[in-house]
Amino acid sequence: MNRFYVMLGVLTLALGAMLVYLLQNNPSAPRAATEAPATVIDDGFRGDTLGSDKAPVEVVEYVDFECPVCASFAVVQLPTIKAQLIATGKVRWRYRDFPLSIHKYSFFAAHAAQCAGEQGKFAEMHDQLFGNHRWAQTGQNPTGLFRELAKAAGVDVARYNACMTSGRYAARIEFSRQEGLQRNVNGTPTFFVNGTELHSSRLPTSDDFKRLADSLATRRK
Repeated sequence: MNRFYVMLGVLTLALGAMLVYLLQNNPSAPRAATEAPATVIDDGFRGDTLGSDKAPVEVVEYVDFECPVCASFAVVQLPTIKAQLIATGKVRWRYRDFPLSIHKYSFFAAHAAQCAGEQGKFAEMHDQLFGNHRWAQTGQNPTGLFRELAKAAGVDVARYNACMTSGRYAARIEFSRQEGLQRNVNGTPTFFVNGTELHSSRLPTSDDFKRLADSLATRRK
């Protein structure tokens, strides 16, 4: 048993050292992917989704990838929501970007997720960004780390690099943020259920969403 804990400690230190290396040995993050463009054009995109288009309940989540509360929700609550509600056809989940100005690399992280989404890997990159969230506490340029996370998510890294360098989805992300402002979103995560904002004094749990989805489904009968 002692040997197990020693090995676990060594592995934790190794992973920590790798994270520090990737964060410290980076080229500059491209401005095109870190800043909102002067002109924002609606490209018709309304967010990546999980679940069936026929689901009776749609949850829209405005998310900031640098937000620790968003990370906690994604890691702790979302897996159960996926299993109980999304996979069973009860709920469709829609993501909208809402990078907060107080977070240095939130816009950049949103762009990384969109570049992965271009290859059909948004959900996988979402999980990588939140599952390895120590990057958000360092304040250091995460370019190299994001590239490794994109690789782990299964994307073509050359295409990902080109997408990040060009800032291809910067206008899309800013449009989503402005949409959120128009809906009075002022923090993350913010949820809308079938178009109505979910107000709660605490971070909602998977049980809260299950009760709400069951209640809405009953009303439709």
